[in-house]
Amino acid sequence: MSRFSLITAALAAAIALASPVQAQTPAVKVESAWARVTVPGQKGTGAFMTLTAAQGLRLVGVQSPVAGVSEIHEMKMEGDVMRMRAIPALELPAGQAVALRPGGYHLMLMDLKQALVKDSQIPVTLRFQDAQGKPSQVQLSLPVLLAAPGGAAQGGGGHGNHKGH
Repeated sequence: MSRFSLITAALAAAIALASPVQAQTPAVKVESAWARVTVPGQKGTGAFMTLTAAQGLRLVGVQSPVAGVSEIHEMKMEGDVMRMRAIPALELPAGQAVALRPGGYHLMLMDLKQALVKDSQIPVTLRFQDAQGKPSQVQLSLPVLLAAPGGAAQGGGGHGNHKGH
C-alpha cells in the first residue's frame, strides 16, 4: 500500500469516527417492534415495541413516510373511560424497559398513504433527546403484523380512525 493510500485511509477513518451521523445514534435497544395491519380505507394504526435506553433519554418524536401524521400516544383510564391522547415526549429511564403496546403507550400512524399489508415492512424513525437536550435518532424497519411477534398477548385497543383525543 502506498504512503498516499495509508494517509487517505487514516484520514477516512478519522472522519468516520468524528462523523455526526455516528453521534446521532443513541444507545437504545429496540425489541419486539411491529406495526398493526390495516384494511383498505383505514387511515390509522399503531406501532409497538419495547425500548431500553442505556442512559436516560426522552422519546420526542416519530416519523414514517407511510403516514401523514405520526405521534407518541398514551391510553389511560380517566374515571371509568379509557382515553387516548398524543403526548409530547415519553421518558426512557436509564436501563429500564419501556413497553409501547396496545392499551398503553404506543406510536400512532395516522393519515396513512396506503394500507399496511401483512408481512410487509415500513420505515419508522424515532427521535430522542438526552438530559442536555442533544438530539439523536434511530431508524427502524418494522414488520407489519396482525398481532405482536411470537403471539405474545399485548392487551387490547383498536387503532382505527381517530381524530379527537
